[in-house]
Amino acid sequence: MPYEIPAIVQDRVSPRAREYLKKIEHFVETECIPADEVYEAQVSKEPSLRWKSYPPIIDELKKKARAQGLWNLFLSKTHYSQGAGFTNLEYGLMAEILGRSHTGSEAMNCSAPDTGNMEVLAKYGNDAQKKQWLEPLLDGKIRSAFLMTERYAASSDAKNIDMKMRIEGDTIVLNGTKWWSSGACDPRCAVYITMTKTENNISTDAFKQQSVVIVPANTPGITVLRPLHVYGYDDAPHGHAEVRFVNVRIPKSNLVLGEGRGFEIIQGRLGPGRIHHCMRSIGAAERGLDYMIARVNDPSRRTFGKLISEHGTIRTWIAESRIQIDSCRLLVLNAADKIDRNDAKAALKEIAMAKIVVPRTVIDVLDKAIQAHGAGGICQDFPLARMWAGIRTLRIADGPDEVHLAQMGRNENKRAAEIVKRHEAQEKRREELFRLYKIEGRSQL
Repeated sequence: MPYEIPAIVQDRVSPRAREYLKKIEHFVETECIPADEVYEAQVSKEPSLRWKSYPPIIDELKKKARAQGLWNLFLSKTHYSQGAGFTNLEYGLMAEILGRSHTGSEAMNCSAPDTGNMEVLAKYGNDAQKKQWLEPLLDGKIRSAFLMTERYAASSDAKNIDMKMRIEGDTIVLNGTKWWSSGACDPRCAVYITMTKTENNISTDAFKQQSVVIVPANTPGITVLRPLHVYGYDDAPHGHAEVRFVNVRIPKSNLVLGEGRGFEIIQGRLGPGRIHHCMRSIGAAERGLDYMIARVNDPSRRTFGKLISEHGTIRTWIAESRIQIDSCRLLVLNAADKIDRNDAKAALKEIAMAKIVVPRTVIDVLDKAIQAHGAGGICQDFPLARMWAGIRTLRIADGPDEVHLAQMGRNENKRAAEIVKRHEAQEKRREELFRLYKIEGRSQL
């Protein structure tokens, strides 16, 4: 079914973006989805080569996508000059289509963590940093990794980040261990965007102790210890690495924005990135629903004398999935629109709501699709199990649900004084009305 722009945002989507949405959908449906299984088949099964090569079909897809202008779609025109000139809302619609395919985002140079890292460099990097790292990333010549989470710290509270950054004159020395470093296993990964804690000049402000540095991946002292598995998937060749730093020395000029600016940078990075994840997830949910509908209407698969789709439970699942997907889409587009109107900081509540609701909902939709496929749903014959595993990580990545819920609850509760005051005024007026009309007993109201 051709992609339909939700009616509520029709006036927010430019004619140019509409044309691109058609081109993206055609490319994903005709090129990327058919290539997904080829990509998986081309990942080396030989352990010694698995992390030293990548599927050649991805370069073919990139060449085709770039020839059609489907490249670097993610950098919002509201805040950046280097992208394709779309708003966050417009790219959100595009990201949903990309999320239908395993290869779609990378084919158009729109895959994480490169997108977030490019946003960091574009927004906060100096001219030299942009020249050395942003330009080759935008050109697709290299890939990158994002290093924040740590194995030996409760990283859901980013103040606990403990990788030490010691400044010695014009040199920064790094020591520590990171894990879930997405992209660090990829043989094309040339640079790490890394969050650290200053060792020799720690501010009394807990939110100004962290810094972000650019670390070339080939710097001596770095060891990629192992790839981590996600429910049994190692996500080769991309991978999620555990990385050790021992006296890693980089120029002080690799510091981004300035010492102690880490929280500011990371919040700027994660806001739009969370929206991108959410919209790609909705695309995965749409594909999951398509798989479910195709499966339950297969004439060769009948149970108790009926097509599977004729059973009431299945029809309920289809209806619930449609409602869930459409509800999530509006929630995310609302957040994207608010970012466009202001910035990510102004849309914290809306981003948090989307970040919490979308992965939970998409997991439920995919779970229904898996159940409708029976045993086939949990094996490699369909992409559903892998999609489910990937989406499940989003309840932890970029801040676990509980952190966002706590922040939302705290901010929402700030309205308490205003609400109490309003209730007291209403109660006072209520009592006046009781006296005026000589009514006895509140239960009569």
